[in-house]
Amino acid sequence: MLKKNLLTSATLIGMGFVPLAQAADQFLDNRWYVAPFASYVETGGDRKAADGWGGGLGVGKIIDEHFNAELRGFYQGFGGTNGPWDLAGGTADLQYYFFRDKFSPYAVMGLGAMNTCASANCGVGFIGEAGLGVSYEVADNLLIRSDVRYRYNNNFNAHVQSGTDEFHDMTVNLGVVIPFGEKPKYVAKAEPYIAPPVDDCSTRDSDADGVNDCLDKCPGTIKGATVDHNGCAVRLILKGQHFKYDSAELTEKAQGILDDVAGSLIAYPQKNDIEIQGHASSEGTDSYNMKLSQRRAHSVLDYLKMKGVTNNLSAKGYGETQPIADNATEAGKSENRRVELIWIEE
Repeated sequence: MLKKNLLTSATLIGMGFVPLAQAADQFLDNRWYVAPFASYVETGGDRKAADGWGGGLGVGKIIDEHFNAELRGFYQGFGGTNGPWDLAGGTADLQYYFFRDKFSPYAVMGLGAMNTCASANCGVGFIGEAGLGVSYEVADNLLIRSDVRYRYNNNFNAHVQSGTDEFHDMTVNLGVVIPFGEKPKYVAKAEPYIAPPVDDCSTRDSDADGVNDCLDKCPGTIKGATVDHNGCAVRLILKGQHFKYDSAELTEKAQGILDDVAGSLIAYPQKNDIEIQGHASSEGTDSYNMKLSQRRAHSVLDYLKMKGVTNNLSAKGYGETQPIADNATEAGKSENRRVELIWIEE
């Protein structure tokens, strides 16, 4: 009954502390250690012996976050109806830690050999152990450790005890673990560095004005404008049917274009003065064309002002004095009927 209670308690201890696990980012401890211990032995009924005491020493190494390997030697003694019993042996243990923390539960399995003497009868046999335990870290170089183990012993016909060569014992071990050297510190796992994408402005021209963004000092250039080497507008020609016939009244199409012009001038202001020039084809008299081009230039100026443009604007009519195409053709005349915005250099 005591065996069952001890195993049950050890199992509950191990399971109860599993939720307390705190996974280290990176486990670095791989020190060697020594582990002296004392033992209480509850003997099986097959030995016909009393319970007893003993002790031993383990030498081990921390392998990784979960495993320790350890060699243990021990001596245990107790009385019995067939004389005093003396057990001396050793095991190679593998310990599995559910997690490493100040309080760390583990499971253990060990294989080894043991010399058993009952009075004058002695024999060497095989032992196998399995159990559960816990360790408590007092300091970096000192831990208290205890485990409960079931031990199976087979003496292979040595006849140490008449009637059987198989024995079943329970051991409770309590001792300390003394690691050698300084305890390594846990370090966070380094996340791989991913370099941000290179923003190569030399290959980008956001406002499509022909000047890359690295050199463009005037972003948001008005579409269709001629720019200088800094990407700043110097000239914008408004061609097409922008006025009603023989009138300075803007068409809806012209108003839409000027809305875009005004929006760009407000969003990306160039503080230069702007001259609005009106030009005409050769149809009609010089005097009439001069006055019409002047009125059309003023019409554009008034519209831009109404839209909130804050640049210093001036309007001037040039009539038919500055053609850009041949007035002998209808296509040429259409080219010459235009309004130009000229940015005055400061």
